[in-house]
Amino acid sequence: MLPGIGLFGTGNIVRVIVPFLREKGFKVEAIWGRTLAEASQVAHDLQIPFFTNQVDDVLLKKDVDLIFILCAPHLHAQISVKALGIGKHVLCDKPSGLSQIDALKMVRAALYYPSLISILNHSLRFLPAFIHMKNAIGDGVIGKINLIEVQLRMGTLLHDTYDWLCDEKMGGGALTMVGSHVIDLISHLTGQRATKVHAVIRTFNKDPNHVTQNPFITGIRTITAPDFCSFQMELEGGVLVTANLNTHMTSAFTQEILVCGTIGHLIVKGCNLYSCQGSDEKVVYSESDDTPQTDSSLPGPYLNGLCKMITALKEAFLPVEDKKGWVKQPVLSAATFEDGLYVQVSSP
Repeated sequence: MLPGIGLFGTGNIVRVIVPFLREKGFKVEAIWGRTLAEASQVAHDLQIPFFTNQVDDVLLKKDVDLIFILCAPHLHAQISVKALGIGKHVLCDKPSGLSQIDALKMVRAALYYPSLISILNHSLRFLPAFIHMKNAIGDGVIGKINLIEVQLRMGTLLHDTYDWLCDEKMGGGALTMVGSHVIDLISHLTGQRATKVHAVIRTFNKDPNHVTQNPFITGIRTITAPDFCSFQMELEGGVLVTANLNTHMTSAFTQEILVCGTIGHLIVKGCNLYSCQGSDEKVVYSESDDTPQTDSSLPGPYLNGLCKMITALKEAFLPVEDKKGWVKQPVLSAATFEDGLYVQVSSP
């Protein structure tokens, strides 16, 4: 029996995943928005029966047993802790709050209520290409890992109006929005944590007077969220990681994650996995990325992974007759709140 879902957030991602949730058999019971007007509009468009701008109205709704937190990061810890405290399962978007303190609050709440699902939306873990990559690494296909390179190029993360994505202190920027996924994925693939981190982070959108703005966001408000990040990590097992995150592209999103070992390498390009031993590179796994596209803040592979995570959630709840009951195996690989704390600690 699938639980009823309460959504927090009214962004474009909500408009994409609600039809997918319904396709999988979930019933979306309620939605929260920053303002009543926003909540009302999205509820009307998506035919969600209940809307509000009060957090408790969704959390206390009787038919809601699973919470999707897809709103601004400064609310993630508050909503997660409160939801777990009243017996609701939680899927929270990254990051786990704005600070290590927020992340620690979420970890403590999850540990206190271990019978509830509490996972983070680090969706690349569920992308089949990375599942196959992790298995190949575990099987020793490329030998001992020495080096990991990440190249990510995409368009701007900003919208045409000022919002939290423009503010570094509110959780905006390339490092938080996509870098957190990369840091989590590297730990997931290798089973190793970072011991040293170094980074160069920049915000380049400056006018002639060196005020950080863009053609749409002007006046007294400025953009502080970084649009470029290059970082290096040394993992506890000696693996070196270098990553470049560039959000200045006008062309399509591209992402390449290369893992080099002593006898070969693996590389994921988009949603496809390639392997090379010697001079021949071969396709290990191929998947067409036909996932419906939203704004650039959630590129295709990330949205594809989120849809597969939702499928895993269905498999976790479906075998159990009680709406609050679930089985662990389908979501065993999901990022926990403890993983979210690690990402906070490791972020440059």
